[in-house]
Amino acid sequence: MAASDAPDEREQLHAELATVREQAATVQAEVLEAQAELAKVRAINADLLARNAYLELINQKLRREKYGASSERSRRLLDQLELTFEELEANASEAELLGRIAAAKTTTVAAFTRKRSTRREFPADLPRERVVIPAPETCPCCGSDDLSHLPADVTETLERVPARHKVIQTVREKVSCRRCDKISQPPAPFHVTPRGMFGPHFLANLAFQKYGLHQPLNSQRDRLEREGIPLSLSTLADQIGAICVAVKPLFLLLEAHALAADRLHADDTTVPLLAKHKAEVARIWDYIRDDRPFGGPAPPVALCYYSRNRKGEHPRAHLAGYSGILQVDRFAGFNELFRDGRSEQPMTRANCWAHGRREFFKLVDIKQQTKRKNGAAPLVSPLAAEALVIIDRLFAIERDISGKPAAERLAVRQERSAPIVAKLETWMHTTRASLSCHDAVAKAIAYFLNDWEGFTTLLADGRICLTNNSAERELRAVARGRKAWLFVGSDRGGERAAIMFSLFGTARLNDVDPLAWFSDVLDRIADIPQTRLHELLPWHWKAAQTLEQAPELAA
Repeated sequence: MAASDAPDEREQLHAELATVREQAATVQAEVLEAQAELAKVRAINADLLARNAYLELINQKLRREKYGASSERSRRLLDQLELTFEELEANASEAELLGRIAAAKTTTVAAFTRKRSTRREFPADLPRERVVIPAPETCPCCGSDDLSHLPADVTETLERVPARHKVIQTVREKVSCRRCDKISQPPAPFHVTPRGMFGPHFLANLAFQKYGLHQPLNSQRDRLEREGIPLSLSTLADQIGAICVAVKPLFLLLEAHALAADRLHADDTTVPLLAKHKAEVARIWDYIRDDRPFGGPAPPVALCYYSRNRKGEHPRAHLAGYSGILQVDRFAGFNELFRDGRSEQPMTRANCWAHGRREFFKLVDIKQQTKRKNGAAPLVSPLAAEALVIIDRLFAIERDISGKPAAERLAVRQERSAPIVAKLETWMHTTRASLSCHDAVAKAIAYFLNDWEGFTTLLADGRICLTNNSAERELRAVARGRKAWLFVGSDRGGERAAIMFSLFGTARLNDVDPLAWFSDVLDRIADIPQTRLHELLPWHWKAAQTLEQAPELAA
């Protein structure tokens, strides 16, 4: 090839490269536009569903007033409709904000804005606290100090303080330059939720009452009304949806920290899901990272997910790419995670001895047997009692080594626990051979022997715990909540609940006051850079609070 042809070939390559880049930019723009359009359609659909639920609720209330229906069933129906409307209103608010985020990435798609009722003024008798943001002393345009004051803009935000409410009036002074006629005013402070009606402490309390203390929004609305603050259910639900969007990045950080663990506890519990004809049984899954039993330095995390059913595909999706130790019960939905044919590296299964022990304990628990409705006399199985004596020796050893380093725990287990486990295995094989396969003791033994390898992995790794109680303890909060909120109103509502359960559960595991921490998170999350978002994680927040209090305690 001649030397004169080289510049032409380079120019041709540059031209082709520029064309490819233009095509890639065009495709990327089209993808962003499609995503924005999809988010817009979802926001519109969510808004329509919320409006329909609101009209249905109003219709039922009017019918109740007109025809005088006063039965308890009618009251429960209204409560169900209010909970449905609450979930759909929060869905609509969340979809609207996600649509705005998607539309901001394009120049051709306009974000969908919901039509809301006229903003209601706060009661005049509520105490006011005036916060004045002073105007600039010199004109930022020309530097002149010859300024004249204009009427200031006043924004009222409802904030919660201990035992009382107050309205904070934020006054942004406005000035006009006599020399250049330039009007200057400091920027408005950022609010966590749209329209800035509520302060971070009020919003944190709203979310904590709903997800931390399991107070439904209609109950919170009634309490606020008794305190002289009339707020509609739609207004409160609107804030919940916006809060979940604001704290989603923090949840993703918790998720990344949890799934980076060498060992996880996993479990699930039921949550009734409100459906058209009858409630369905949905699930809340939790995955706990807690290295404290073997002296690990990593802070604990509670990670929760929601699913509409209990199919094994859900834990496989939650733990895609994870290949550490998983402590579980004998639920078959986890089995696929431990097979050699798994695309990712198979996990190490560690079964829960507390679940196996429970099968024997049922056979000696007289109190539980007397509650049976068939009136049968309680029986104590001597074989089950013998198994409990052996198993309880293992639990006693585990209590002695809790919190010790993994190497020390493993050495103690190999010396003291391994002979007990071998004795138990021999006893189980001998006893099952002498029993019918339908005998209750034989079934309890089969629970162990059908996956004996999963029960004995603790003898090879000091990080493994004897039980899966860490996961079960975290789900107690969900079980307690079911008695208060009865069910979740939609799949989106279940996903929001899982996010908030993760945040508040992680705060409790790190001995952090959930309400104080979440209030500070909502106060700071808008202004903090993405690179410093980890500072809002409960353990980092606790360390920062300790450092701030140290000089005060020294003084």
